[in-house]
Amino acid sequence: MDNRPIGVFDSGVGGLTVVKELLQHGPNEQIIYFGDTARVPYGSKSKETVTKYSKQIIRFLLTKNVKGLIVACNTISSNSLEELQKDFDLPILGVVKPGALMAARTSQNQRIGIIGTEATVNSKTYKTLIQEQKPEAKIFGQACPLFVPLVEEGWLTDDVTYQVAKKYLQSLQQVDIDTLVLGCTHYPLLTPVIQEVMGDGVALINPALETVQQFLRLLDRKQSLRENNIPPKHEFYVSDNPKKFCEIGRRMLTDPMEWIHQVNIEAY
Repeated sequence: MDNRPIGVFDSGVGGLTVVKELLQHGPNEQIIYFGDTARVPYGSKSKETVTKYSKQIIRFLLTKNVKGLIVACNTISSNSLEELQKDFDLPILGVVKPGALMAARTSQNQRIGIIGTEATVNSKTYKTLIQEQKPEAKIFGQACPLFVPLVEEGWLTDDVTYQVAKKYLQSLQQVDIDTLVLGCTHYPLLTPVIQEVMGDGVALINPALETVQQFLRLLDRKQSLRENNIPPKHEFYVSDNPKKFCEIGRRMLTDPMEWIHQVNIEAY
């Protein structure tokens, strides 16, 4: 038993889709979330900058006595995870590997699409991890940068969102994929639109769900699940504009977000 909280962090609000899965599948766990809203987006930044920012966030979360970390950002997970795991002595799980393993298990024709930020797609981390499991798999990547602002505006099923999705996903429709990884934590919120564009014959993989389930299994093996019967009080931190974060977060989570504070992350 370990009643310490789980740290979850992202470049902004997208990681709340991971929080949503954690609330559902690990309801006893306390969550400390950090969103780097002052420096978002990470998808167009260099690997060195992404790694530097991530280390600052982890140093902050360590002050909250977290027992483990979920990197709820595909860009960080695909570019910086190994260095973070090497530099910090606690369990750290990213969202890319769990999603990649599920995609490899799901695909029948071994033609798999990846959508995400430019940094995630260009890193080819998903491709590497999938082909470690299925060397014969063909991987097709497509960056979809406009999906993030559409989600944050709350335009989840608007006509403009549908038209943008058709434009982005056209190339993937043409290569006969049967599995598509939603390689950005914002993207699961667009599942209805993406599924409509791709058709029912394409399985959508949500790495947030796979990551949370794997992380909880890890805590269970270490006998580190929270067993306190007192309902957990979750804490949310941002580096800028907590009011805007709260507005978006309340659209993404059913639980109220009552404890939001701004942090000078550069101090870490």
